[in-house]
Amino acid sequence: MLILYRELGSSVDHLVKEFEAKWTPEVGDYSKKLVEFCSSKALIKFCQNIKEKISDGSYSRFTYDMMLAWDNPRAVDEKSSTEESIGKEKEDRKIQVKEQTDQDDISLFYSDQMPLLVNHEPSVEEDAFMWLSSLVPLAADIVNRRFTFETLTAPTGKRLFYPAYDRFLKEIDNCMRHLQKQAKPRGIELADDEFILHVEGTATSQRVVRHIGGSSWPGRLTLTNCALYFEASGVINYEDALKIDLSRKIDHSVKPVATGPWGAPLFDKAIIYESPDLQEGVLLEFPEITSSTRRDHWLALIKEILLMHNFLSDFKVECPIQAWEMHARTILSIIRLHAAREMLRIAPPSPTEFLIFSLYEDLPKGDYVLEQLAQSLKRVNSGQPCSASSILRKLNLPKPNVLSLEAKIESEVSETIAVGKDDDNKTSLETAINQARKEGRGVAKARAVMEGLKEEGIGENATILTELLKPLRSVFLWFREILSWERPATTLLVFAAIILIVYKEWIGKALSAGLLLVVANMIRARQERLKDKQKEIVVCTGSDHTPSTRENIVSAQYGFLTVREIIKEANVTILKLHSVLVSRAHKHANTVMLAMIGLAIMFAVIPFKYLIIAVVFHSMITTSPLAKHMVNNQGGDRDRRLKEWWESIPPTPIRVINESPVSPK
Repeated sequence: MLILYRELGSSVDHLVKEFEAKWTPEVGDYSKKLVEFCSSKALIKFCQNIKEKISDGSYSRFTYDMMLAWDNPRAVDEKSSTEESIGKEKEDRKIQVKEQTDQDDISLFYSDQMPLLVNHEPSVEEDAFMWLSSLVPLAADIVNRRFTFETLTAPTGKRLFYPAYDRFLKEIDNCMRHLQKQAKPRGIELADDEFILHVEGTATSQRVVRHIGGSSWPGRLTLTNCALYFEASGVINYEDALKIDLSRKIDHSVKPVATGPWGAPLFDKAIIYESPDLQEGVLLEFPEITSSTRRDHWLALIKEILLMHNFLSDFKVECPIQAWEMHARTILSIIRLHAAREMLRIAPPSPTEFLIFSLYEDLPKGDYVLEQLAQSLKRVNSGQPCSASSILRKLNLPKPNVLSLEAKIESEVSETIAVGKDDDNKTSLETAINQARKEGRGVAKARAVMEGLKEEGIGENATILTELLKPLRSVFLWFREILSWERPATTLLVFAAIILIVYKEWIGKALSAGLLLVVANMIRARQERLKDKQKEIVVCTGSDHTPSTRENIVSAQYGFLTVREIIKEANVTILKLHSVLVSRAHKHANTVMLAMIGLAIMFAVIPFKYLIIAVVFHSMITTSPLAKHMVNNQGGDRDRRLKEWWESIPPTPIRVINESPVSPK
């Protein structure tokens, strides 16, 4: 606490009196709230000169001690630990010049040496890191701070030590300086609020190649928070840049694609950008010897920019201050990703753990988080000294002309932060984030089983699918012919039969009995513990027939991969249904059973002829062009909920044995 008082230039008694004038027992713990109060006031001063503070290491030491104090505000040895911290801070400044270590050893030190500090050095826990991130969005953003902390502390058992924290902040500073030195695209004048986020294809970085038909053009690729630029390499200089505007609200997309000689899809290391304005997509390859890490990194960054502009458009964020604040937070998230990749070179982190919109695009209930983010953004003032936009401005990054608006609100915002009160919008946002993380864990477990299923040697997908679909294949084909009107006479005959059954009022009770029978079978499967007795489905693939291997690789590769993926998804679907039927997915099975019971009661109570009439009218209405347009505009949330529920179902594991099935005698 003495460091806080020294930085604030105020006496202890004066700060305590100022705090007690605003503190009430309902606010929370006295000691912790006092630390928050003093820290918030000190951070406002620190952020005024944050660039210099980061460079000399004082910011990392000061904020780390703040987190330690927040973790344990009632420490008995507070005085001794404070004196030790002051000594460390002075020592850090003296040896600043000597800390220019080889960058190639950073990740090795971090992953191999940091675990040795677990029992010997103080560490910061997750809640303290989250608290600091809510005040200053430099080390992490309030939206993805938990994910950032988990990634940074994975080698050290979810505990953050000072060397790792200090290295991370210094890598952020290095990335800032590196990006500021990048040359602007040739023939392009960047906008006032446009900032370069990533560059490759230069003499000091790896190659980027653009494919146009059968020709290839190496060049420099530049990504900003508004556009993507490609400059083909000339004899001496680069040619004028091709601009791909990512900020427009059009139906554009970017996705991975495979490339190779003469257009053969042999190497999965490229991306393609497509939009209605282009007759053909822009195909960019990122050559690598082994993996496609570079391609995946670029793909994640470009998608993040697209999603950010879609967010601003969808939620109608029109205020320049609020829009730039979101730009600034996105820029900082990308810079944090660059820093983490430099620090963790041996095992680069997943981009989604540091990016904002890519993270919640994939998480269940992620759209709820984005809604709360939009609501909280409307009350954000970038005049706050510790806001993302203010931090970028202090680091000499470009910024739109909103300074006059910020000046009016800076003093008011500073006072609000110093009080340390919780914001209702932050509480709602945190609730939505926690809900998304909780459901995301369930989906991650299900996806892990699915990925294991796909990678666990399901090479005999056709045989597996045939075996799983034997009971349903003929019924499915018959229903498909009826519903698609492939045979009009048969369809009319079936409709006539349905009308007769409805007239006799037999179908309601029949369906009710059928649904209750399914529920009874599910209950029986649960009571007999079939999920334990049948832990996996065994499919025998042994056969005397050896498939031919004489195939054209170039022409058949994509077709084969497409068919294989379709078969894999079909297998996963059937195994998910099996998991629900035997109550392996207990929560989902309960939901299905309750739904079936509800339908059974409805069919038993309501005359079924009225239900059939309602279904017929619904079918007639939904097939009209107007209804299709309404469904496309309003059915997105419903479809997303259903998709998230389906993805969270863990499929039944499967084991393939290379033996012929034993035929019954």
